[in-house]
Amino acid sequence: MPPVVKTTGGLVRGAARDGVDAYLGVPYAAPAVGAARYRLPEPVVPWEGERDASVHGPTAAQSAYPSPMDQFLPSSVDPGDDYLNVSIWTPSDRGEALPVMVWIHGGAFVRGANSVATYDGSGFARDGVVLVSVNYRLGAPGFAALDGAPTNLGLRDQVAALEWVRDNIAAFGGHPKDVTIFGESAGGMSVATLMASPAATGLFHRAIVQSGGGTAVCSLEDARRVAAELAELLGVPPTAEAFSALDPQVVAAAQGALTLAVQSDPDPQRWGPSVLRGGLGIMSLFPVVDGDLVPGVPADRLADGAAAGVPLLIGTTTEEMRLFMVPTGVAAKITAPALPFLATRYGWPAGVVETYSANRPGDAAGDVAAAILTDAGFRAPTAQVASAQHAQGARVHVYEFGWQTRVADLGACHALELPFVFDTLGGGSGMVGEGAPQDVADTMHRAWVDFATTGDPGWSAWTPDEPVVMTFGGSSRASSSVDGWPRQDELALWG
Repeated sequence: MPPVVKTTGGLVRGAARDGVDAYLGVPYAAPAVGAARYRLPEPVVPWEGERDASVHGPTAAQSAYPSPMDQFLPSSVDPGDDYLNVSIWTPSDRGEALPVMVWIHGGAFVRGANSVATYDGSGFARDGVVLVSVNYRLGAPGFAALDGAPTNLGLRDQVAALEWVRDNIAAFGGHPKDVTIFGESAGGMSVATLMASPAATGLFHRAIVQSGGGTAVCSLEDARRVAAELAELLGVPPTAEAFSALDPQVVAAAQGALTLAVQSDPDPQRWGPSVLRGGLGIMSLFPVVDGDLVPGVPADRLADGAAAGVPLLIGTTTEEMRLFMVPTGVAAKITAPALPFLATRYGWPAGVVETYSANRPGDAAGDVAAAILTDAGFRAPTAQVASAQHAQGARVHVYEFGWQTRVADLGACHALELPFVFDTLGGGSGMVGEGAPQDVADTMHRAWVDFATTGDPGWSAWTPDEPVVMTFGGSSRASSSVDGWPRQDELALWG
């Protein structure tokens, strides 16, 4: 039986298994329900006696992934009031002042939860790290720009969770001044945004950005356009008062329709250019540049020294966009004559279609487009953040995940690295399939643990003069080239 731990909200009792104590669904803020769903996070409401923390808590309002994505991305949907919660995994035999890692899940800012099996933190606790996983407001409550509501409530929840970690993690064996934040996709974008936010300064000491970059924000003006479109779908005015009166699941369903509208009609006149650029054409609700929590584009803020000196581990998968383009049939519909049209519509730099096509002789046009969009949406922003953070005196390590799954022709797609990072290959990830290499998981997971423990993941730091990139694949290796990143001729086209 794990020990009872005292938190600022009260006593919690978790569950013990295989040398790991798990305290699940612990509230870090008051229930954000009713009118409070569109207000700033409030301090946790204390409880009497011991709180059962042996099972996961509720999740933020959301819908499950639609077909065909539900075959590859696991959902965890559990309605309830106390969805602003954290789950903590810590060694049963623990001393004091262990390194802490705080996980911020992805899901395009409309889905995701700390209860997804892939994110089980037991592997990190087994290896001497206290792992904290955060739930935060998603969709309209988290990111819609509504009259009467503060901006970026989902990010403000993340800051509140980091403050909770600062005040409580020592009771779980963690060191509050040795915190690494990490996240993937929307979580990686959140990490980059927190690095650039004054509100999060001092709440973490290292950062890991997985498939995130630092450009996924939209202007307040464009965010209000999106909110107005969502309000029209719901038949209400775009105000916090009107939205708070709606069933959260009704709002979640409308968010799905909104995202489909953005994807089917990517018109900058309708949505605003920053929505299409920051949302990668696949997101409609995400962080807003508000001059407050998000003073500017994170990559620009980092270049100005917003997180000067904070060690950074950052990278992507090799074929990010295949997840979004292959199962949906989008890639199969793209023809070679359509590539120049897409270049004009999306403002790709000169020479992109020619260079990527020449480097992939015999590849279908849809595969070429997926490679271009991978670099436009993920690899180029990642390079921008790496360069900015290095220029401000931080030690930067870069990776690329290149192992290709055999499932559904996904290749080395978006989110495929997650069960390798968490060492949860048996955790039910539908995109990994059979025969995934445990040795790659061993290597990658160890790198994340080592970075959180020492700041060194096990390979040389990246610099503009010697851009070392660790490639995780069939045989993990570090490759260094004075010519730059892998496929440098393609990356260079993005400036």
